[in-house]
Amino acid sequence: MFVSISTTGTAENPASDLGFLLHKHPDRVQQFATAHGTAHVFYPDSGEQSCTAALLLEVDPAALLRQGRGKGRSGSPDLALAQYVNDRPYAASSLLAVALRTAYRSAMKGECAHRPELPGRPLPLRIALPAVPVAGAEGPVLVERLFAPLGWQVDARPVPLDESFPEWGDSRYVRLELTGTLRLADALQHLYVLLPVLDGAKHYWVAPDEVDKLLAAGHGWLAAHPERALITRRYLSRRWSLTKLAMERLALARLAEADDREAEEIDNAVPDLPDVPDVPEAPEHPDAAPTSEEVTAVAPAEPTAPTAPAEPLTEQAAPADPATERGESLAAQRRTAILAALARTGAARVLDLGCGQGELVGALLKEPRVTEVLGVDVSSRALTIAARRLHLDRMPERLARRVKLVQGALTYTDARLKGYDAAVLCEVIEHLDLPRLPALEYAVFGAARPAAVVVTTPNAEYNVRWETLPTGRMRHDDHRFEWSRAEFAAWAERVAADYGYAVELEPVGPVDPEVGAPTQLAHFRLAEPGTTTGTSTTTGTSTSTSADTDAPSNDPAPEGSAHR
Repeated sequence: MFVSISTTGTAENPASDLGFLLHKHPDRVQQFATAHGTAHVFYPDSGEQSCTAALLLEVDPAALLRQGRGKGRSGSPDLALAQYVNDRPYAASSLLAVALRTAYRSAMKGECAHRPELPGRPLPLRIALPAVPVAGAEGPVLVERLFAPLGWQVDARPVPLDESFPEWGDSRYVRLELTGTLRLADALQHLYVLLPVLDGAKHYWVAPDEVDKLLAAGHGWLAAHPERALITRRYLSRRWSLTKLAMERLALARLAEADDREAEEIDNAVPDLPDVPDVPEAPEHPDAAPTSEEVTAVAPAEPTAPTAPAEPLTEQAAPADPATERGESLAAQRRTAILAALARTGAARVLDLGCGQGELVGALLKEPRVTEVLGVDVSSRALTIAARRLHLDRMPERLARRVKLVQGALTYTDARLKGYDAAVLCEVIEHLDLPRLPALEYAVFGAARPAAVVVTTPNAEYNVRWETLPTGRMRHDDHRFEWSRAEFAAWAERVAADYGYAVELEPVGPVDPEVGAPTQLAHFRLAEPGTTTGTSTTTGTSTSTSADTDAPSNDPAPEGSAHR
């Protein structure tokens, strides 16, 4: 089993710099032990103008047989069925991918202590593999589909079954040569992932940690690859649960890349803990201090893709609120107000946008009128917790058909959100940067266009009633803004007028005669033809209808894919 990596150079940038990148001296032959044999690294050519590094993997048939016996973690069932005759010692497969990682580990990471400037420099590379197995009948076409989007020029020539008998046709192997100008680390990562994908089999049992290996090696290119679903499925040996997990994390990576952010910045809705207790929500007690979940409703942690972080300690440590004194938390009152608004419209199919850990989804499922709930959130961790808390895996089939949880960002249009009776944005909009808010407006009111939309957000005027909240501070560190009643009313009326809705405003929680209620709610309804839009009815508090506020501009967002 053989692979060679070649490059060319000049006097200023000699080709022999390849030795620094690979951490292998051109004048020595080096050996590395793998679980199935020995990998040899040597240089057939090393000079200023050209340099070639070769890796030869000598597979130990006895070790291959021992590792291939049985099933599960002790070996690969594929090899157990082919213990007498197989192509593993000769064809590039996961065996070679593991040998590449073993011999070139530092190069794959892009590390070079002696010449730190080299790893970031694209090189003219040529990679040759004399025998690459390709699963299925696609042959060179599949090789092209996998490597060409990554910047490679692909020369994949089928290997005949027997050159003496051309009428027998071609084998399932190709002679592969890749040429392109890329970073060496990227080239090695491509080989590490795609060689097992082409082969369609792995020589070891695929465990859950393979998802981490795939995403680490595919960082920066796999999420945007047009064949990412095929690559993920084959790399993980078609294990459905692992493939689903990897695709969710890739979707998150695409959303992060679209907004030029790190995935960790987006998926920070819940702590990255090893496990989450699967317990029902504790009963509320009139004298109990409000928890973060009780004080405020679920809200997103990332400005473009609402999700559900824990709420701030400032509210959590606030003095007893009249709401809790009555035995009902503010979060519970919010849910009650949302359900009442939906009941007035008779909505049966409901979107929970920024569903977080599923509190509102659970409440909606208890409503006999509601026949379908689609929960949308960018955080895969939050969705996992929501599924666990809702007991989706043990839910009766009749009930399970009513609910679905999907990953998505609310600042991009999404065909999955169309056709619903109502949508809910519960404590979501304040987590977006104001310049991003028009994109959400268009995605929800313009593209998805449900018959009704319910929006809740904090009332900034009420913040003075939280004694432990410093002056000028918002209720949550991730809040990008908090509006007064007048500002919220102006925004709601503008959105209603722009998108053909009528809107009613109402307070949620105890109404203070000076500063109003802690939460404000806007109930949008799609206006009938000929109906005046943008009218506002407010209950329990006064609002300004002036358009001269600091509400964000309404630059229409371009329509695109939910995941770009």
